[in-house]
Amino acid sequence: MIVTLTPNPSLDRTIELAGPLERGEVQRAVAAHSEPGGKGVNICRALEASGIGSLAILPGDADDPVLLALTSHSIPHLGLPIGAPLRSNVAITEPDGTTTKLNEPGPMLSLAQQDALVELVLEKSVGASWLVLAGSVPPGVPDDFYARIIGELRTRLGNQAPKVAVDSSGGPLAAAALAHPDLLKPNGEELAELSGLFDGDTLEANPDLVVDAARVLIAGGVGAVLATLGARGAVLVTADGSWLATTPPMLAVSTVGAGDSALAGYLLQSNAGASAPDCLRQAAAHGAAAASLPGSTVPALHQTNPSVVTVTPLAPVLASGPVLATHPKEDDQ
Repeated sequence: MIVTLTPNPSLDRTIELAGPLERGEVQRAVAAHSEPGGKGVNICRALEASGIGSLAILPGDADDPVLLALTSHSIPHLGLPIGAPLRSNVAITEPDGTTTKLNEPGPMLSLAQQDALVELVLEKSVGASWLVLAGSVPPGVPDDFYARIIGELRTRLGNQAPKVAVDSSGGPLAAAALAHPDLLKPNGEELAELSGLFDGDTLEANPDLVVDAARVLIAGGVGAVLATLGARGAVLVTADGSWLATTPPMLAVSTVGAGDSALAGYLLQSNAGASAPDCLRQAAAHGAAAASLPGSTVPALHQTNPSVVTVTPLAPVLASGPVLATHPKEDDQ
C-alpha cells in the first residue's frame, strides 16, 4: 500500500488548442478534459491504473467535485471535511506540447484542520510501504507542514514507519529536505534552488551537473534524489551511485502530470524490490508515456515502454558544493 497526501488538491481542467496560444485573442479549443488533480492524487491514479494499491488522503467534503470524481474513477481516497470548495486549475496545451497553467490558491485550512489532516495521515500510514507528501500547501499552512509530518511519523511509528517521498517546491520542499526524507523529486529549477549550485536552466541542459547538485542534498541527509528534466530525461542520485535515464525523441501532447507519473513509476518498481537503475528506468518510461497522452491522463504500466529507456551511470563533475539552501524563492505552483 502506498499512501499519498495532497493538501491542496484540485479539479484539473485541460484545454487543448489547435495552434499557439495568442494572448488577448479569442481562440477555439479542439478538446477539453477534466480530472481530479493534485500531485498525490495523480500518483494514486497512476498506481491504481497499474494494479498497485494506494490511498489518496486530501482535504475536501464528500460532495466536492474533486472527491466525487475520485469516486467515479474508483480511486481509493479519504477526505477530511473542511466546509469549503476545493480549487480548480486550468492547463492550456499547444500542439507542440507547450503547457500554460493557471492555478488557484485553494481554500485556507485552520490549525484544527491541519492537525486533523496530520492525524489522518499518521493513522493511515501504519503498514504502508511509502508515504508521498505531494504538491503545494494551501493558504494558512506553514512551510514546515511536510517536515512536521515526517518528524511525527517517525516518532510515532519508529522502525515501522513507511519510506517518505516528497514532491513539492519552494519553502515546503526546502523544509522537508531538512527532515531527511527517503526520496525527493525536484525538477531542475527546484534542485538548483535547494542545492545552491548552478541555476535551473543550467541543470536542465546539463544532466551530468545534476549529480553535483543532488549530492548536496544527499550529504544533508536526503536518502535519494529523482530529478526530472523534461525532454532531457531524469537523473537518480543515491549514496551508492548516479544514473541518467533518457527516452527516444517524441512529440509531447501534454506535460501535465508527467512528473507525477514519473514518481509513480519509480514507486511501482521500488515496491517490487527493483534496483535503483530499474526504478529510474520505469520512472522515465512513465513520464514519457504521460507526456504522450492528452490532458492530465496518467498511463497504466502496460502503456509504458521501459525497454526503450537508456540508463547511463553518471559521475559528479565538481569535488564539492555549498551547504543545503534553506530559503528558496516562494512556491509558484
